[in-house]
Amino acid sequence: MIDLYTSSTPNGRKVSVMLEETELPYNLKHIHLSTLEQKEDWYLKLNPNGRIPTIVDHDNGGFTVFESGAILIYLAEKTGMFLPSDVKGRSTVMQWLMFQMAGIGPMQGQANVFYRYTPEKIEYAISRYQRETKRLYTVLDDRLEDNEFIAGNDYSIADIATYPWAVIHNWSGVDIDDLENLRRWMKTVRRRPGVKRGMDVPKSKKIDEKNAAERGSKLLV
Repeated sequence: MIDLYTSSTPNGRKVSVMLEETELPYNLKHIHLSTLEQKEDWYLKLNPNGRIPTIVDHDNGGFTVFESGAILIYLAEKTGMFLPSDVKGRSTVMQWLMFQMAGIGPMQGQANVFYRYTPEKIEYAISRYQRETKRLYTVLDDRLEDNEFIAGNDYSIADIATYPWAVIHNWSGVDIDDLENLRRWMKTVRRRPGVKRGMDVPKSKKIDEKNAAERGSKLLV
């Protein structure tokens, strides 16, 4: 059994989607960002960075994994799903996973901060991060012109990592109406039952999102 410590953020949803897709049994441990539960001592012992998500795999001696990308790789290797075993296929998936982890997540996260949360609206910062986020999604749109999924013709953890961010592009003030391939891919991924279930974990997302808006960028994890 796996314990999943998470909340309703794009990074958190990556792992709940992965768990639903692989059908691994798990216990949901909702971390309440509004009360900064992720900074409490008991949680910092699991995740020293004080962010979500984190998993504890009791089938593997209580092994703890934090950082959403690392969790996706761990679960893919544990199940043999959504990560090819051949060198080229694996490398391709890992490249696009890192593209999300190092590019889309950080840039769109900053777009969220400056567009939604900062008391003072700094137009330079808003434009900078929105433009870079749009550029990254344009890269994906080009990639998806000849590929059904991000890493090729097979669904992978690269798709699982990227989708929860892509679906909130409007929250960042980023328009993707002109990115036809990206929108097609989003519709394809959205129809997967595991994605539908995983995106709804945990249920009380409205409470956390309301409090996140009130407390600002400290809650963006």
